[in-house]
Amino acid sequence: MVLDMNLIEQLAVIVGADNLLTAAGDMAPHLVDWRGRYHGTARCVVRPASAEEVSAVVRACAQAGVAMVPQGGNTSLCGAGIPDESGAAVLISLSRLNRIRAIDSANNTIVIEAGCVLQALQEAAAQAGRLFPLSLAAEGSCQIGGNLSTNAGGVHVMRYGNMRELALGLEVVLPNGEIWNGLRGLRKDNSGYDLKQLFIGAEGTLGIITAAVLKLFPLPQSVATAWMAIDSPPAAVRLLGELQEAFGAGLNACELVSDTALGLVLKHIPGAQAPLAESPWHLLVEISGEGGDSSLHATLEAFLEKALERGVISDAVLAQSSDQARRLWALRENISEAQKIEGISIKHDLSVAISHIGEFIERADAALKQFFPDFRIVAFGHVGDGNLHYNQSKPETMDAAAFIAVQPTINRIVHDIVHELGGSISAEHGLGQLKREEILRYKSPLEMEMMRAIKRALDPRGLMNPGKVL
Repeated sequence: MVLDMNLIEQLAVIVGADNLLTAAGDMAPHLVDWRGRYHGTARCVVRPASAEEVSAVVRACAQAGVAMVPQGGNTSLCGAGIPDESGAAVLISLSRLNRIRAIDSANNTIVIEAGCVLQALQEAAAQAGRLFPLSLAAEGSCQIGGNLSTNAGGVHVMRYGNMRELALGLEVVLPNGEIWNGLRGLRKDNSGYDLKQLFIGAEGTLGIITAAVLKLFPLPQSVATAWMAIDSPPAAVRLLGELQEAFGAGLNACELVSDTALGLVLKHIPGAQAPLAESPWHLLVEISGEGGDSSLHATLEAFLEKALERGVISDAVLAQSSDQARRLWALRENISEAQKIEGISIKHDLSVAISHIGEFIERADAALKQFFPDFRIVAFGHVGDGNLHYNQSKPETMDAAAFIAVQPTINRIVHDIVHELGGSISAEHGLGQLKREEILRYKSPLEMEMMRAIKRALDPRGLMNPGKVL
């Protein structure tokens, strides 16, 4: 206990007493995940304001042999930022590291700290006449460090890539407290191992990202958005191919939404309105290009008219204003929130080859309905890059405990099909606590040992976010 008090006193000196939380009520928001599925306890919550303070906090914890759990906006869907229930760990909140250090318009880069909220980054880029393309439903609260630590993707991956492709350099506090300054804004740097890639997607298990150099892009001159009614996922894949042929790199996003998913949004989100008559599936697309909006809209409208004539789509609406486009996007972006309001659910964040999307949904639907005919399957996602969110909402006739009890069976059915199709059971949410054991079934022993070897090399005492990923 003396050691514990000494550590807490050290941390208070490093960050200031006001930024060290020990009261249960003050710590509570940091100790439960967004979904309410994971609960933990901690010695304290510490809120450093600079990389140097993070370094000092990590050194103090390492010297005391105390585990550390880094946390960003706490929007993880896999429990990656929640400590275990032992109360032994120190939770390190990065929310005060929220400065934009520099914008280099000529180099199309921004240097930004890990605690900056994604929406603030988007706005800062826009003020500089640039675009930061990562776009997520949680962009108003998720933080850049968490986006990097989970290799976040979002709706624009098919054009701009995920965070691995958007990051040029990192600043990282290593598990021993040393600061690695890799903040280089270079698009070509072939001077050895690309060390930043070790930390992107590692969920804070190898070190704490404190800042990053990220790519910016020119703002699009015009944008067109359309919502289409389609009959099946294979139709979505065919339309994706036709859109790519017609618009090339101008196709920013292509999002698949099931009628069940849309129905939850219409039920629970105030002001949500169905854009079209009922349809089993929907496709939301965004195109950007040169010139004025009217020219781009006319081109997309001509595409939609031909698709209607050929019966590829049954109906469509083309947004006539930015407000209408925002309302269409809100239908897609509020699915997770609506499903949370509806009640407990089992979530699957998976990826398969785009060509296998239709086969996966058909096989998984049939297998699940054979065992659980009352399950409501909430399917939606990024058809443009093969990432599906294939979720199951609790049947009204089943209580929560019984529903959670069948989760291992549900996971096995879904994940085995994903694996048979050469896919991944985690596309953009990470492993966290949720899939730490599940991944052992699908990665080879050699892959797992390679990952453990990297963990041992950088964090030999296993103090950095223990119990996550590995």
